[in-house]
Amino acid sequence: MGMKIFLAQQNYHIGNFEANTAKILEAIDEAKKQGGDLIVFSELSVCGYPPRDFLEFNDFIEQSLQSIEKIREAADTIGVLVGAPSRNPVPEGKDLFNSAYFLYEKEIKRVVHKTLLPNYDIFDEYRYFEPAYEWNIIEFKGKKIAVTICEDIWNLGDDPLYRICPMDELIVQNPQLMINLSASPFDYVHADGRKGIVKQNVAKYKLPMIYCNATGSQTEIVFDGGSLVMDANCDIVAELPYFSEAMNCVTLLDDNTFEEPVVRKAAEVPIVQLMPDSLDPEYGIARIYSALIKGIQDYFGKMGFTKAVVASSGGIDSAIVLALACEALGAGNVQAVLLPSQFSSSHSVSDAEILSRNLGNPYDIIAIEPVFNAFSEQLKPVFKNLPFSVAEENLQSRIRGAMVMALANKFSSILLNTSNKSELATGYGTLYGDMAGGLSVIGDLYKTQVYALARYINRDREIIPANIINKAPSAELRPGQKDTDSLPDYPLLDPILYQYIERRQGPQEIIARGNDAALVKRVLKMVNSNEYKRNQFCPIIRISPKAFGVGRRVPIVGKYLS
Repeated sequence: MGMKIFLAQQNYHIGNFEANTAKILEAIDEAKKQGGDLIVFSELSVCGYPPRDFLEFNDFIEQSLQSIEKIREAADTIGVLVGAPSRNPVPEGKDLFNSAYFLYEKEIKRVVHKTLLPNYDIFDEYRYFEPAYEWNIIEFKGKKIAVTICEDIWNLGDDPLYRICPMDELIVQNPQLMINLSASPFDYVHADGRKGIVKQNVAKYKLPMIYCNATGSQTEIVFDGGSLVMDANCDIVAELPYFSEAMNCVTLLDDNTFEEPVVRKAAEVPIVQLMPDSLDPEYGIARIYSALIKGIQDYFGKMGFTKAVVASSGGIDSAIVLALACEALGAGNVQAVLLPSQFSSSHSVSDAEILSRNLGNPYDIIAIEPVFNAFSEQLKPVFKNLPFSVAEENLQSRIRGAMVMALANKFSSILLNTSNKSELATGYGTLYGDMAGGLSVIGDLYKTQVYALARYINRDREIIPANIINKAPSAELRPGQKDTDSLPDYPLLDPILYQYIERRQGPQEIIARGNDAALVKRVLKMVNSNEYKRNQFCPIIRISPKAFGVGRRVPIVGKYLS
């Protein structure tokens, strides 16, 4: 007959134990109805990932343990592998483990702990968890199963950063199946890298693997799912969808093969997924689009909001954000606000109006010139007749910021920020003005990627007007202003930023790639001297391997390259 194993790829809400547990129990009930022998959930599924400092609250851990007790009661005729924190009974070390609970016959049969605790980029697990110090397989219905958690499969014994390879410890106990519970976030570089890692493990240990990943978004981090089953021949037997919840079943036969037919050859997946050497704006653009949609939906849904406000300028950044928001939330829930000044071009207003008509979202036009003139008159005595400068430019931006925030407050909406990564990197933005917002939608996309995303959005029909895409970008804060007055052309700027931010290359390494030395030094100085602005910025939906925010910790007052 074989063993029927279910993968439950679910979207959890951090700390919402009632909802998470109900979701897990519903999946268990469905698997039991279909005669399932075992069901697998993702890493820290009970509490949601990453729980961060919630783990420091005893009550949080107690609620997690209470949820495990409820799930244990449901694990009567079916085995359950579910992720949750567990307490460390040993006085030495940290108080908690990142664990996988194996539940069966209404008992906790085994608790497996994570060995390799990532402590880079957005990860800081070693802050909370103790690594595993013993490794044992699980025996279930005649099968020996090696259970690992996320990062545990990323070291195959050849990484000097890790002293232990968990599967090397488990393989000596002659397992017949590998199962990995994961919460591996999306970025456009590693989108398919997990298939390569699974393939490497299968090829090395000559065992099939079941890989269950989380899906959904947690503030800035997006999990894309893509759970899969690979047989011992490195063929993919089953693959779950990206960016959505799903449950699938495979049958492991007595000879350790799967009953289900192979749906895709894993040989198509590179064994090693390397970060692209240079920025390709088109790279992974379809999946980036899906990640941003999911990021918006879950940020609003898990926060209890339904409506958004977007300052629509007639430029490409706000156009992209507006289009994404309408797709994610429904056009009727997204209010565009056009805020022209005396420096705004007529086509900026008309382009923004055409965009909203194409999308079907409501919009309002509020001229800021009267407010700007009133501010200028009040400030005139203290400005001492000094010439028009960045002070007046930023004043316009801050008036707009105050306007859209007022609308967000009045209608219980969230203001979506429209700054892109090129602007954030170089400080080309106004604090408390165009940098205002509750969520940054495209703050991890370089400007050249923004244009690529516009082309993707328009792939079937013209949603974003061609004039928005084709015209030279401008903040329109003074007559005739263009972005290139302050910044290098984006096709020159973005590759330098990518080398410095994503690939962590220093100035000499970037210059050696053929970039102008003066330009490189100018760009890197702008990046480092504007850290204070980014430190006050809202959460950014992460789609790259190195986003601004929790995964990039740079001193504000550092001297390096400033």
